[in-house]
Amino acid sequence: MLQVSVIGSGAEHEGRAEEVGRLLAERGATVVTGGRNEVMAAACRGAKGAGGTTIGILPGETREGMNEWVDHVVVTGIGHARNLAVVASGDAVIAVGGRYGTLAEIGFALTLGRPVVVLEPGWEVDGTLRASTPAAAVDLALEALA
Repeated sequence: MLQVSVIGSGAEHEGRAEEVGRLLAERGATVVTGGRNEVMAAACRGAKGAGGTTIGILPGETREGMNEWVDHVVVTGIGHARNLAVVASGDAVIAVGGRYGTLAEIGFALTLGRPVVVLEPGWEVDGTLRASTPAAAVDLALEALA
């Protein structure tokens, strides 16, 4: 089973994240996120809307703050360190928006050898692939695994 991690944050990126989630589900991928709000919720919502499966890897010790579109929950109790688990759980990673947590996730993913696609605009990090649309981001991520 193919799993793709969708990382990022920022309410302004929710529309594109939802489209990424939908497109991944339509292509048969399970969507992995940090399980909370904004980009994470939007990607899960898009995947669920297309009949897909979602995994949310939460930072706290309970399910508090989990978005309603998560099918399978992992409660870690390790705070920001859960970012490693989010990207390690994906065969590829798509970054949509984001701040320093997203940058850390990109670094972890590249260290683990996961292909990382940054949906424009986004962090400029050597070793990542760049896409201008959600469809291009999904195509690049899945092609990198072929």
